Amino acid sequence: MTKGYIIFTTPRSGSTLLCRLLAATGVAGSPNSHFHEPSLEGWLEDYDLSLEDYPGELDASRAVVAAALTRGRGETEVFGMRVQRESFPFFLAQMHALAPEAEGDMGAMEAVLGRLVPIYLRRGGKLDQAISYIRAEQTGLWHKAPDGSEVERLSPPRPPVYDGAAIAERVRTALAEEAAWEAWFTKAGVSPLSLTYEALAADPEGEVALILAALGQPVAAASGLEPGVARIADALNKGWAARFRAEEPELAAAGSA
Repeated sequence: MTKGYIIFTTPRSGSTLLCRLLAATGVAGSPNSHFHEPSLEGWLEDYDLSLEDYPGELDASRAVVAAALTRGRGETEVFGMRVQRESFPFFLAQMHALAPEAEGDMGAMEAVLGRLVPIYLRRGGKLDQAISYIRAEQTGLWHKAPDGSEVERLSPPRPPVYDGAAIAERVRTALAEEAAWEAWFTKAGVSPLSLTYEALAADPEGEVALILAALGQPVAAASGLEPGVARIADALNKGWAARFRAEEPELAAAGSA
């Protein structure tokens, strides 16, 4: 079966940056959220498939997996994907349904998707992560290219407005999702390759090389990589962070790197 990797992460932790860097190596597949929507209908829609074309849900799931493996390999022999914490329970349930005799969660995933290197990408600064999320949600702009052009926009442009309550909720969500991932790693006996957004932003070549080495791929493919997305954070983010620390010092401290 194929060899590959799965990136366990949470929103605004640098997973889009990492996926684009890995794809750019030419030897690490085409990673993305290939099973993003937590519903079979969402999976099917993503691959232009219809439940009506299959005799049962398991057959439909198998068709989605086949399409995802093709998409996730790109032009390489390596399959890559990421999964957000909120999408994980449904994804995992489907893996077990497709491989009912597999032992353990990782065993079920590998029975369906092939041998996988587990990677954990987290962001140390939960306050920065929360502010990034709220700003993207308000403005509609989630990612932009190094030249300033838009890469991903999910809603019409709106001006960002400071919302302390919304930031606080996202800090708590980020902390809870990180705790949930770490609890699952312990329960499932998974020891992932652990990366942080901060390290990835500071040394993208070095962090990607670590993944290529774990995959048994040539680390030289990480040389000269250029980030495919640019930082959106600016003085506005810093201002929001300073205001939030003054208003919610305890939560801000809990959400600091």
